[in-house]
Amino acid sequence: MALVFRTVAQLAGVSLSLLGWVLSCLTNYLPHWKNLNLDLNEMENWTMGLWQTCVTQEEVGMQCKDFDSFLALPAELRVSRILMFLSNGLGFLGLLVSGFGLDCLRIGEGQRDLKRRLLILGGVLSWASGITALVPVSWVAHKTVQEFWDENVPDFVPRWEFGEALFLGWFAGLSLLLGGCLLNCAACSSHALLASGHHAVAQMQDHHQLETRNTNLKN
Repeated sequence: MALVFRTVAQLAGVSLSLLGWVLSCLTNYLPHWKNLNLDLNEMENWTMGLWQTCVTQEEVGMQCKDFDSFLALPAELRVSRILMFLSNGLGFLGLLVSGFGLDCLRIGEGQRDLKRRLLILGGVLSWASGITALVPVSWVAHKTVQEFWDENVPDFVPRWEFGEALFLGWFAGLSLLLGGCLLNCAACSSHALLASGHHAVAQMQDHHQLETRNTNLKN
């Protein structure tokens, strides 16, 4: 039963980490962190991401323009770019490391302790990737709420609202965190099985030595 749980936890952890990493990469590049609908022109919709601003018009379609300067961006967008790149890199390393720690992989089959450590490291990297994905998404969402309810801005001025990429980023971060938890649970289960196996071998050796002594005494 413990072996089945360990196998399922490993596969589920890697699958969730992979899903979270793919979604975090999409969140990084999608220009839908913020949405702006103009009351004066309902046919026009503005969206903003970390890298560009886009406008969607019914007749023309979507047109996007990259930001000209990194330093001219608001602080939350500058930091979000760095953290999202860091999240993508840590998530990829976590997948790579934890992949080598899977029991179904024949490489290093005799080195159980090494595989357990690789799973733990992969889980920690997935945690770090999830946190560095949740921080920028939550920060941008917080700034959006602050600006939306800013009393100093006149009511007739359009306000930015949450874009689809924010929800995608939250789901990505939670998937990475849950995947890291499952990988570490699998590693702890592997350690428990390894310890019980060593204990069983030690008991068999002690029992064999005791029988040998008794046989010698009888002779």
